[in-house]
Amino acid sequence: MTLRTTLRAVGLLLGICLLLPAQKPEQGWIRMFDGKTLNGWKASENEANWTVEDGCIVGRGNRSHLFYMLHECENCEFKATVKINKGGNSGMYFRAAFGPGWPKGYEAQVNNSHTDWRRTGGLYGISDVKEPLLGDDTWGTQHIIADGSHIIIKVNDKVVVDYVDEKNRFQKGHLALQQHDPGSVVHYKDLMMRPLPAKK
Repeated sequence: MTLRTTLRAVGLLLGICLLLPAQKPEQGWIRMFDGKTLNGWKASENEANWTVEDGCIVGRGNRSHLFYMLHECENCEFKATVKINKGGNSGMYFRAAFGPGWPKGYEAQVNNSHTDWRRTGGLYGISDVKEPLLGDDTWGTQHIIADGSHIIIKVNDKVVVDYVDEKNRFQKGHLALQQHDPGSVVHYKDLMMRPLPAKK
């Protein structure tokens, strides 16, 4: 191949690249966890039940809820990669009130084989999922979109709940993680949230 031919080929490739739409990174996402500390998080009770291990937030032991204190959620997205043990039970809360006991707020269930029949991906007690979507001790993603009264929950990028809460039960509050009981061991990583504009 001559130099002139090579230059023409390079020019053609550059032209094609300029014509292709640019891939813009997703904007507005906030990394909630630095992979090393629980900075920005606060347990409502039993603080020692939350640790950082191998770049994950790990919950074990008696009931405790770990609240993200730096940003509240009115309209937002909240997503994580999660793994839970056999018989374990956890959840991702949103628009939740800080305090001891079971939080007042929405919960996206994390549970594959606990005696509670409500499985991962369900909007707890409101729009439940009965069939297990993830295996025990297996990593998967859960992604919540709370936009006004419209709530979407995705598990491994598949929509499993698409629900409009006409009662509009919870309108603003914290994001939180649940440690349910002594038989549960849950791991969370890749925790991200993104505020959404106010619903018109």
